[in-house]
Amino acid sequence: MRLTHSPLSPEASAVLSATRFSRRTLVRGAAASGALLTTGGLLTACGTEGTKQSEDSCVSEDTSSTDKKLAFSNWPQYMDVDEKDESKHPTLIAFQESSGIQVTYTEDVNDNDEFFGKVQNQLSGCQPTDRDIFVLTDWMAARMIRLGWLQKLNKANIPNVQANLLRSLRARPFDKGDEYAVPWQSGLTGIAYNGDVTGEVRTIDELLTKPELKGKVTFLTEMRDTMGLMLLSNGHDPSNFTEAQFDDALEKLKRGVSSGQIRKFTGNDYATDLAKGDIAACVAWSGDVIQLSGENEKIKFVAPDSGLMLWSDNMLVPNKAAHKANAEKLIDYYYDPSVAAELAAYVNYICPVQGAQEKITDIDPDLAKNPLIFPDDATLAKTKVFMALDEAQERSYSTKFQQAIGA
Repeated sequence: MRLTHSPLSPEASAVLSATRFSRRTLVRGAAASGALLTTGGLLTACGTEGTKQSEDSCVSEDTSSTDKKLAFSNWPQYMDVDEKDESKHPTLIAFQESSGIQVTYTEDVNDNDEFFGKVQNQLSGCQPTDRDIFVLTDWMAARMIRLGWLQKLNKANIPNVQANLLRSLRARPFDKGDEYAVPWQSGLTGIAYNGDVTGEVRTIDELLTKPELKGKVTFLTEMRDTMGLMLLSNGHDPSNFTEAQFDDALEKLKRGVSSGQIRKFTGNDYATDLAKGDIAACVAWSGDVIQLSGENEKIKFVAPDSGLMLWSDNMLVPNKAAHKANAEKLIDYYYDPSVAAELAAYVNYICPVQGAQEKITDIDPDLAKNPLIFPDDATLAKTKVFMALDEAQERSYSTKFQQAIGA
């Protein structure tokens, strides 16, 4: 993948034509109505985050040695399935057979804030959630770490993670010691354009100023994705920025709104508009573009020269989870490159496991070449993870952003 101003080459863009819903399709499902993730800011602003805990105030007992079971909550369509029986998950079945641990797998994470609401009362009160692992996006993982609602992982129990986690996903701003959160899958936020409607779009500044794109551009309602790219376009670091730098980037975004350049702010519904040609270019998630380009090769994903945003959904062990060591065995299992390859072949997001690219060649050689699933080191070097925010920053930045986009 070239990292100057070009989209992925046709060879590099060879992708699996997918009919499954993307994980972020489900996350962003409320976006069209304007609800989306603004709730996160409102929860914080209203002071309903919940009671903080600590290792001393909330002590968990692990019964893994005598109770060989595990409860795992995940997003829908985020686990491999048997082609003949979609109720079966081959990698999970193999884990149960090899470990002797019985896994109760539930697809009950439909939205970060909604799930927060499900477990808030229990975790606030140091009560069990009846889950040993759940999977949440970076910013929600950061909130739960801040609230003291998660158990620290025993690194001695996850050697595959220590050996195989991508370097770009280590020591992230919200979990600098890699103590709480292990990426399940990751993705990129960059630019997508429809070559049937417009020529190459290479930068965020072109999205905001190119005359022929006026009224045909969308940005995302997710603050961290949109503002991360805006900060990068101004030469600032989204993983370490000041309030003045945020405000400067926000003013630039506001100019795109007031000029009519930006048509609207969306959740995942940009994908339908881009495929139909109703919009020409947009800020987009890599997993969606894999699916879109499988149907129309003229839909391209661009790595802006200023950089990309990298996000992850993370495996987390909550306080009072009674099977922490069992959970760590499962986490470590999915960092075996062969297992990670099998999972990546189904979900089509960035695989966070080094060595999986070589293993996936035997499953599907085209997937092994796909830079949206296996970005090269040079690409990953241009990615940033959004800065971890404290309560005051979350409230301030979310409010400013929501006002700017008319949410």
